[in-house]
Amino acid sequence: MAALTVFTPTYNRAGLLQRVYDSLAEQTNHDFEWLIVDDGSTDSTESVVKRFIAENKIEIHYFHRENGGKMRSHNDGVKNAASPLFVCLDSDDCFTKTAVDDILNAWKKCREDKKCAGIVAHKGVSETEILYNEEFPEVEKTSLLDLRIRGFNGETTLVFRTEVLKDNLFPEIDYEKYVPEDYVYDLIGQKYYLKVLPKILTICELVEEGYTAKVDELRWNNPTAWYLYYVNRAKFTPWSALKLKYAAHCLRFALMAESDYKQKNRLPFLLILAGVPGFLLLSLRRKL
Repeated sequence: MAALTVFTPTYNRAGLLQRVYDSLAEQTNHDFEWLIVDDGSTDSTESVVKRFIAENKIEIHYFHRENGGKMRSHNDGVKNAASPLFVCLDSDDCFTKTAVDDILNAWKKCREDKKCAGIVAHKGVSETEILYNEEFPEVEKTSLLDLRIRGFNGETTLVFRTEVLKDNLFPEIDYEKYVPEDYVYDLIGQKYYLKVLPKILTICELVEEGYTAKVDELRWNNPTAWYLYYVNRAKFTPWSALKLKYAAHCLRFALMAESDYKQKNRLPFLLILAGVPGFLLLSLRRKL
């Protein structure tokens, strides 16, 4: 059994997979499996992956599913992962040459601590330049929410114990195909910490133009998922302007979220009151 599962969700990205594959084949440590979940692609993804498998350079497992969004693909990946560690490597990203070695070496230092859920490291635009130049705060262990509270707004590479992810799958909401990833990571952060590895593991492209419009579309089309995300953020964040902001957004999405999810995940009454002014301002501006 490999030590690490490198999971790649993909949808009609056949032309990008070569870059991911090359970065994995060139790793200094091959103690990993590459698990690809194809979310209903209609391009040549399957034939491209079969070619990779035929080359027999690395261990590859390929699954094809009906289109359902990244979070459903992520759940399938977690359920099918056999390795003790799990990392998501998107189809438009690639690893640095020593990424697997760096992960496994860092993991040796905290794997005996059951409170350690995994590792948080940097993404970069190259092996030496951190994406958005956002350095981590000087801490050895943290959670994603703690990083946000400390003012860190950069992108991260996240490595988790697979068993922790198996216990914290993403909700699969009818008629919605997206859940903010931090929804699950915030839940994990209430019980576990992440070891900080201040190195670049993943190289990715800078955000393209039109990203804001895409985010707005995701928010309008997946209100229940965003409601769940903001409920947790409002509950878990210490009292601050940021907590009030999260409460206001939660109330905004509550207007559209599925009632069953709202009943099971209620915002405390005090936070409802505290969030009303921000909610009214968002409503006037027609923002979510």
